[in-house]
Amino acid sequence: MPFTALGLAPALARAAAELGFATPTPIQRDAIPPALSGRDLLATAQTGSGKTAAYALPLLQRLMQAGAHTPRRVRALVLVPTRELAAQAGETMRSLARHLPVRPKVAVAFGGVSINPQMMALRGGADVIVATPGRLLDLIGQNAVRLSDVELLVLDEADRLLDLGFADELARVLALLPVQRQNLFFSATFPHEVQALADQLLREPLRIEVPDATPEEAVILQRAFLVDSTRRTQLLRQLIKDLGWQRVLVFVATQYAAERVAAKLHHGDLYATSFHGGLSQGARKQALDEFKDKRWDVVVTTDLAARGIDIAQLPVVVNYDLPRSAVDYVHRIGRTGRAGESGLAVSFVSPATEAHWHLIEKRQGLSLPLEVQPGFEPTEAAPPPSPGNGGIKGKRPSKKDKLRAAAAHKPD
Repeated sequence: MPFTALGLAPALARAAAELGFATPTPIQRDAIPPALSGRDLLATAQTGSGKTAAYALPLLQRLMQAGAHTPRRVRALVLVPTRELAAQAGETMRSLARHLPVRPKVAVAFGGVSINPQMMALRGGADVIVATPGRLLDLIGQNAVRLSDVELLVLDEADRLLDLGFADELARVLALLPVQRQNLFFSATFPHEVQALADQLLREPLRIEVPDATPEEAVILQRAFLVDSTRRTQLLRQLIKDLGWQRVLVFVATQYAAERVAAKLHHGDLYATSFHGGLSQGARKQALDEFKDKRWDVVVTTDLAARGIDIAQLPVVVNYDLPRSAVDYVHRIGRTGRAGESGLAVSFVSPATEAHWHLIEKRQGLSLPLEVQPGFEPTEAAPPPSPGNGGIKGKRPSKKDKLRAAAAHKPD
């Protein structure tokens, strides 16, 4: 099915093809026609499914049909949880608009960098703003942005927006928007908070659910190695060299671990660097761009890179530390095996984390043999079993949940 069969203008269909979308992905096929007709959407699809284009294409067609406005006014707002996703969504939107008779002005705004260049970029207005909530509120406070003309609101990674604690900022932004508007919610999961927000804001939404691809469909080979926690770096180095891995994205639990593991790998004659939220925006962008250009063998990262970052033809992802959440496991390994390419996802399981790994397996419907690499036979003793859910996120209150609960019960 060609994109034009979905009702898209030839100029947009041509740009989509140039970005590698020969035919619509399932989420694009299901979301674009109702979005073009003005319906509110509540859509869920796995990472790497092409959902940025699923909302960007109808958004751009709406702007094209409305024609140019002078001065420019913000008619479409896209809210995202992270700087990287904001930059990537803005870049995708500009690429999709390249053949339009009049290109809309797409402004991107996020924190962690100076606000002045972003204010300068907004001089003369903008047609679309892609932003994180906090920086958008900063710009509004500086009178650089007005939202009274917004006709279309997109929440990209809605679950992540709320999970990262943006609920209050999101509420402040929503209060500044016109009541009459189209709303498109895209989320990998729909926890209670997202569903409650959707019930409050959406008008008779069309619910779209694209099922997760099976490992065969996603072309991701998954493996798990049982190894002592103290020997994971050695095992990682050996696997990279013995199996000839060209580029590897390694997930760890903390910023400190990202720096430490990257340094150890670098000292072991591998071109390795770190990528995490503690770095400046410039350093993060440089590391990501250089990794995409194949100038680094290994990038060691936190869950910052688990969503919204597209690295073409990334062959290997390694869970050096297991993710807290079974859902985060899906997002992590989804960095590989994208756009029909094959990929490999490797998880390191220590005796102390074996019970946690089996819970992830259970929730993901997996049953992977725990391999032991010769020379790396584990010697650590497993800790005694503890009550609870094994640390899987989502079954007990987080630190933020506890702080909010304490604040709610604080005496006046």
